[in-house]
Order: sequence, then C-alpha cells, then structure tokens
Amino acid sequence: TGTDIEVNYNDFRDGSGNTIEVGDGASIRANTGSVSFDRSVYPVPFAASEYEVHETATGTTYLPAGPVQMHIRVTDADYDVSAVGEDTLPINKLDVKITRGSLASANLAATSGNLLETAPDSAVFEYDLEIASGVLSSSGTFPSGAQVQQGDIITVTYSDPQDASGEAQTVTDSSSFDLRNGVLQSDKSVYLIGSDMILTLIEPDFDLDNDETESYTLDLIEWDSDAAEDSMGPLSTYTANFDPEPSEFRETGDSTGIFQVVIEIPDSLGEGLDRGEQIDLEYTDEGPAGADYVGQEDEDIGLTVYTSNFGATVELDQKVYTWTDKVYITIVAPDHNFDSGLVDNIGETASDPIKVSTRGNEIDRYQLVESGADTGIFIGEVTLAGFTHDADGDGTNDIDATPAALTSDSYDGDGTPAQTGPTEGTLATTDNDGLTVSFEFSEDETVVGSALIRWNIGEVQWLEASYPASGTGVVRVIDADMSLDPESVDNFDVDIWSDSDAGGIDLTVTETNEATGIFEGTVFFTTSNDSSGHRLRVAEGDTVTAEYEDNTLPDPYTTADELDITATSLIGTVVPPLERAPAANLRTVDAFGNSLNAVSVDQQVQLTADLANGQDREQAFAYLVQVQDGDGVTVSLAWITGSLSSGQSFSPALSWIPTESGSYTATAFVWESVDNPTALSPPVSTTITVQ
Repeated sequence: TGTDIEVNYNDFRDGSGNTIEVGDGASIRANTGSVSFDRSVYPVPFAASEYEVHETATGTTYLPAGPVQMHIRVTDADYDVSAVGEDTLPINKLDVKITRGSLASANLAATSGNLLETAPDSAVFEYDLEIASGVLSSSGTFPSGAQVQQGDIITVTYSDPQDASGEAQTVTDSSSFDLRNGVLQSDKSVYLIGSDMILTLIEPDFDLDNDETESYTLDLIEWDSDAAEDSMGPLSTYTANFDPEPSEFRETGDSTGIFQVVIEIPDSLGEGLDRGEQIDLEYTDEGPAGADYVGQEDEDIGLTVYTSNFGATVELDQKVYTWTDKVYITIVAPDHNFDSGLVDNIGETASDPIKVSTRGNEIDRYQLVESGADTGIFIGEVTLAGFTHDADGDGTNDIDATPAALTSDSYDGDGTPAQTGPTEGTLATTDNDGLTVSFEFSEDETVVGSALIRWNIGEVQWLEASYPASGTGVVRVIDADMSLDPESVDNFDVDIWSDSDAGGIDLTVTETNEATGIFEGTVFFTTSNDSSGHRLRVAEGDTVTAEYEDNTLPDPYTTADELDITATSLIGTVVPPLERAPAANLRTVDAFGNSLNAVSVDQQVQLTADLANGQDREQAFAYLVQVQDGDGVTVSLAWITGSLSSGQSFSPALSWIPTESGSYTATAFVWESVDNPTALSPPVSTTITVQ
C-alpha cells in the first residue's frame, strides 16, 4: 500500500514512422470499510407461545414464532477483487453482540462461511442474521432462559485489515430493539350491510423482515355486535361470512408495518345484522410500548363502526288510481345497495318483506329490483285488476272475474311467493278502494306508501266548435276508468246524432295509446247519403251531438248508476257574434247619396252605414239609428229591418230633419231584430254639425 505500479510500451514505428515509448501508472492503496444494519430499530422477536391471537378464537391460539431478520451490509472495496465475478468477504471479520446494560452476548454471527457480494463490482457484501427470541438463553453473560427485550442494543463490528492509511481498524454500527403500539383502523365509520370494509392494522412489531411482505391471521381481531361475538379468522365460526380478500392481513409493502384486508359486512352472523347496529372490533396488542418483551403485558386496541341506517322511502307514481291502473312503485333504500357493482333486489327474503295490498287483497312478499348498479333505488310495478262489472253499459261484463290467486294469500303453499315481482304482481280492487305498499327495511322499522283507488266522471268533447257539412269531426272521451287493460289499447262505443238524423250512429272511440284514458273516434259528415257506420247525415246549420254513457262513477254514485254526458258542435261556418253583420262607415248623405260635410236646419238628410253578411247562411237584421244633441238628449230614433243573404252587402239609410242648429251625435246599431236586441255588430257613431 502506498506504492505505484507502472507499465511502458515501446512503439517502434508510430504514425509518423518514428520510435516512441508510451506508458501508464496507478497507485496501490487500501480502502476504509464500513458496516451497517438495514434498520436503526428492530421489533422484539417472540417465541411460538408468546403472541396470543384474540381470546375469543378457539383452538391453536398463538402466532408461530416471530424471529427478526437482520440484513448486515459491509462495504469494502479491498475485497472487490473481480470486476465481473461475485466476490466474498470472510464471516469471521464480523462480530455481533447484544447488550443490556453491562451484560453482553457472545458473537452471534457464524464462525464459518462468507459474506457474498450483492453484485459484481459493487464492493457491498451482505449477511442475513436471524435473531430468535431465545437467542440469549445459552449465553453465559445472560440469565438462563433470557430472551431479547425492548431496549436491548445489538452491535455489529467489522474488522478491516487495512483502511485507507494501510492500518488495521474496526468499524461498528448498532440498532435497538423496541416494542410499539398497534393501531386498528377502517376506511369508513358507517357501512352498508353487504358492502366492503378495508380493515387496517398498523403494527410495526409484525414487520420482522425488512425485505419481505408478511401476512398475519384475522383471528387477531374480534368482532363484537348484537349478532355475534367471535374472532374473524379461520378459528372463527363465521370466517366465510366475512369473505376476506386476501384471507389474512397482508403487509402493504416491504417493511411498511401496515397490514390490510378487505372484508364484507355480512347480513347475518348466526343472527341477522340490524340497520344501525354497533360493531366493536378489537385487537389485543401483546407487545405494547413499555413492556419488556412480548407477552409480558397486553393492551386492547378498539375500533367502533356501524351498519348504516339511512332509512327508506316508498313512492307511488300517483296519489289516486282508477280500478285498472298500473301502479309504479319506487323504493329508495341506500342500505340495501349491497353490491355497488351489481343490481340488487329487495323484498325477496323474510328479513326485508315488501307487502302490496288493497282493502280486500294482498301480495305478502313482493320483490323490487335496483334501477341500476349502485343506485340504491328499487323499482317494480303492480297491476290493479278491478272487479266484475259492465263498464260500457252493453250488458256484458268488461271485467268478468278476479283470478282466484288474487283473492287469497299470495303464497301457493310451498313457501314460495306466487307473485315474486318486479312486474307480474296483480291485485283485485273495488270502485272505492285504497292501496298500500309497505317495506320493512330493518327489524321493526317499516315505511309505507299509500294511494286512493277511485272512479272518475268522464268527459266528452268535439275537437272543433264547428265542422264543414262534407268534412270530418273528431270526438274525444276522457275517462281513465275505461282503460281496462293498461298494457293494451281499449275501445268502446258512443252515440252520435244530428238535427237531420236523430237516430244517429254508434261511433267506436279508441284509446290513443296504452293506459292514456283518452279515446278518440272520427265521424264522416255527409249531406246526401244516409247515416251508416261512422258516417252521419247532416245539413247546414245542424247541431251534432256526442253522448257518452259513464257507468263508472265515484261516490256518491253507486255501481248501479249511470250518467249521460254530451257535447255538441255546429255544422257550417261559425262566425263570431259581433261579426255576423258588421256595420261600418256611418255617414250623412243627401237624397242622391252624396256625402255632406255640413247640414242646415230643416234639411232632410239620410244616415247610412255599410252592412255585410260574411256567413254561409241568411241573416235577418234590424238597423237602428239614434241621434243625440250636445246634452245627450235623444232627438231621433228610427229603424228598419231586413235580411242579408249569404255574402250579401247592403247600405240601409234612415231619414232625419234637424230642427235646431248645434252639434249632434248619430249612433247606428245592428241587432237580430227590434224584439231581440242581440247585437250583430259593434255600434258605430259619427258627429253631425247643423248650421
């Protein structure tokens, strides 16, 4: 060490043809070595009978022995003699001791063998040392049966034959043994029954090997609730109920000391779990901080979680149904969304029954299905089947009978519901009934939704106020009671007649779609042919009538009552009342019809206006003119009557002779007649100046 080495090469002909000498040199030196443990603090090792699983577990109740794995590394380039091969370092260069106060152990490392280089040319040599709980029991410096304890110091010494100065020296590293408290955690505090819980045990004392991922039994944890009290691992009666994934606590990575498992919150453990039930989880730490060794003391680490109790609601799509409606049921029950990845059901077990009932019939257990994965909203439908009754009054029962299965218990005797849902449910009803849907979402907790079942008074109408004599008309009947089958289009007959044909026709009105309760039929009007089928004979000016016989009437009517409901329309053009003979351009003219701007006293003038009949029929009229002076006193009132044929225009005139000068106001009225002052036109006025 400290000398140099040189090499020379004599090149007899270089690139220029000359002889030259080239060389290189290197120094020879030693390196100072170092030694280290892989951790500054190690857990205290324990023997096979020292770390007990939870006391509620049965059978073998201790963890297997837990020796600590130490990884000692020596770094010394002096032993890196091969650049491409795996070099070794003699084991006798290491001395490992455990001390406790003045007590020291003998060398714990092997006396033969070698440390192996971790990689070619790394100059790092590693040795794995296992420290068991009783490693001190054979040492003469420790009492017989001694075991490693919290606070013990472990020291490794490496004897380096030559350091950088060429001298021999020793280098050391030390670590301690320590016990630390465990922590039990969950990812949430409230869980849906059937959902997953991520259970975490933070326990550095179980991290026995810095280079491995370790696992521990679930029997370390106790489950305590009203349903059961037991450990959760293979020694438990209910291991399968928890469905753990993986089957044990598994460390989250090398040397994290954090162990996790995913368990399912079961719906039953011998007894069913209730909504809102308290669950106490407990881990007993057999090596808490402050104890000398594992098993000397213990400390219970608790965690409390709850099953969720968000409740539930029942919603029906209507407040009032008719006797043959389809009832759409929605139950919002977040607690029953057991699997967020699947579509769940409710009502299929005795623990969460859904009962659908009218006053005389019921389905004891009915099933609803989730509207989609992870919604917590459950849907289903039940059809109201009505009862035996002649709804359209034709003498034949439109609903003939109620199926026998609906008049008794919905179970067929073998313990299986006859109607399971969510769509095949059917219930008989009466005309004045009620519907109730109940859901027992938790033990002794039930929510209810209800609605009335009532008949309605129907309505009939023509879609237009008038129709052309050769056109078509549409009759509409609105009566939800006549939608006898909510899954098909229904129809029935109504009576139609006109002034020209009082006998009329039977018109079939058809439902506009399934379960709308709106029925329509088309009438074809004719002025020349006889009434037949859906064709009705009419004439200009006729009134056509549609009559619907309602045999499904609400209280105070009875099932034996009927009510005739009618609607009318006109045949021909319908003109607004004040536009039948409108008057315009009231003016003052002379005997030849010339307009006058000024009028003299005692001059005879004519007061005229233009009338027009815009209807397609003749219109009788009375034309009245009232003249008032400046004080509002009527000085003249005269009228004439006449008739205007269809489309005719006419300018009637009335004579007036003023007797005094002044300003006068003339107002013209157009009435049906003098005896019937129904206006055919708004009044029109003009001002007359008499000189």
